[in-house]
Amino acid sequence: MLCTIAMLCATMSWLTALPVRVPVDTVPAAPIAEAITGAGGFTDVRPVALQRPSLAVTEDTTPRRRAVMLSDWYGRRLTIHRYGSYAMLPLFAGQYLLGQRLLSQKDGVFDGTRRVPIDANVRSTHRTVALGVATLFTVNTTTGLWNAWQARNDGSASRRRTLHMLSMLSADAGFVVTGLMASRAVERRPSDARAHRNVALASIGLATVGATLMWF
Repeated sequence: MLCTIAMLCATMSWLTALPVRVPVDTVPAAPIAEAITGAGGFTDVRPVALQRPSLAVTEDTTPRRRAVMLSDWYGRRLTIHRYGSYAMLPLFAGQYLLGQRLLSQKDGVFDGTRRVPIDANVRSTHRTVALGVATLFTVNTTTGLWNAWQARNDGSASRRRTLHMLSMLSADAGFVVTGLMASRAVERRPSDARAHRNVALASIGLATVGATLMWF
């Protein structure tokens, strides 16, 4: 009996000294242990040091819009520019009607159907409205170019705004030529007055297209 008990104790001591073994299909698929397969289809599970996954640093390539600082006067100039454009078309309409009346009277004087001189009041009013158009375009050109220069670093400028600026500058040049032709229109034949009118109409057309580009 004592021999049997001694043999059992020796066997238990030997078993406790063996490494822990589990079947291969029961090993958890966790990254915190290293499985080493041994003989007999069992696996020793030994803890291993964890490695933190490397975080790839991706470069942000999204283009960022640059902030543009605009002064308080930018908004004031824009308001002046906008209201000036609203007054432009009534001035054009009045100037065209006055010019047509003068041209009709000039034709009558030259072909003999009109026996009185050209109406001085109509001519004076025509010159006054022309001065108003010149003043308006001077103010709007100044405010427009000033604001365009201040916002030159703004990348959101549209193609429509560029076309507006180019058409208005072209109209400015046309009105300068119209003014230079005014004296010939007064002193010479009706053909010179018609040339004066045609250049003015072309300039009016350019200015109208440029303004409507920003209205709609």
